[in-house]
Amino acid sequence: MAENNRYHRQIILKEFGESAQVKLKQAKVLVIGSGGLGCPALQYLAAAGIGTIGIVDFDLVDLSNLQRQTLYSMKDIGKPKALVAAFKLNDSNPEINVVPYTFKLTKEKALELFPFYDIIMDGTDNFSSRYLINDACVILNKPLIYGAVLRFEGQVGVFNMADKQSGIKTNYRDMFPEPPEATSVMSCKEAGVLGVLPGIIGVMQATEIIKIISGVGKPLCNKIISYNSLHNSFHDFEIYPSTIATNNYPKDEAEFLNFDYDWFCGACSNVKEITVDQFDSMRKNEKVMIIDVREKGEHPLITEFDYVNIPLNEFQKSMSGISTENKIVIFCKSGKRSATAVSMLNEAFPQCDVCSLVEGIENWKMINQ
Repeated sequence: MAENNRYHRQIILKEFGESAQVKLKQAKVLVIGSGGLGCPALQYLAAAGIGTIGIVDFDLVDLSNLQRQTLYSMKDIGKPKALVAAFKLNDSNPEINVVPYTFKLTKEKALELFPFYDIIMDGTDNFSSRYLINDACVILNKPLIYGAVLRFEGQVGVFNMADKQSGIKTNYRDMFPEPPEATSVMSCKEAGVLGVLPGIIGVMQATEIIKIISGVGKPLCNKIISYNSLHNSFHDFEIYPSTIATNNYPKDEAEFLNFDYDWFCGACSNVKEITVDQFDSMRKNEKVMIIDVREKGEHPLITEFDYVNIPLNEFQKSMSGISTENKIVIFCKSGKRSATAVSMLNEAFPQCDVCSLVEGIENWKMINQ
């Protein structure tokens, strides 16, 4: 009786009924990332009565998360997101089973975890994770619910699930056979995101999951819906199988485990990095040139030390004027663009002693407040 009262509003939908509710209770959904997309999706999946929800997230709650990650509050800062989310979801609906995984998703963990779940939801915010999750879903034949947000726009779609009419089944690599250049796309941490936008896209992801499990409606197979919050407008486009993608991704578990996703997505793994403490010691005790590769006017503004501002999109043509006589430290907001600039300098001047400020100037600013 208690369950019927909890889910009564959706059970009385003639297209839904008790049979669909039973399917939700029996389902197992794995959500990768309990951040901007994961928070709203998790809340509505739990409320709808998904029987088992897994949460993969190694991150800790930070003050900067609270603008859009509505599962968390001030008292949660510094705590593991997955644990906090699991506790709050179980508190709101004790009839379901929520399983937190407080580790970073790796290829090995994906092959270990995914078989136990019916549907995988991608709530991550970087390309290497998206390709990894996609490829694991393809190999293990798991439907993948895709979502992405940046600034004022977001996307949602369903991959690796055959359309009932056409029989066509596409995946993330059919939309992006090759990852974009590492310098061409900024993350939400660098470019920003309107707080309500992940809520909208995350709820749409949860809607697709509920539709697939219950059999109600038509899932977004092979289709992407794009939403612009500035104009409150939607448009959609079809995804078709790509021969480039077919020839590019790992075909089995062995190839998957050997695939280097950081390299594939242009991560600069050979870049020398320094910590905040090392940076502070270096600039106080050594002769060092400090370069900011952010766009002009980007926050946080830095007045604590002298530096030269060379935006990354101007860096290539400006390198010839950079003195390599002393050590060089390059910083940006989060450490991504600075790593790219270090790689460029290393290639042009192999003997140059240059490093990137790990996690960027935003992290430095927080520590030095």
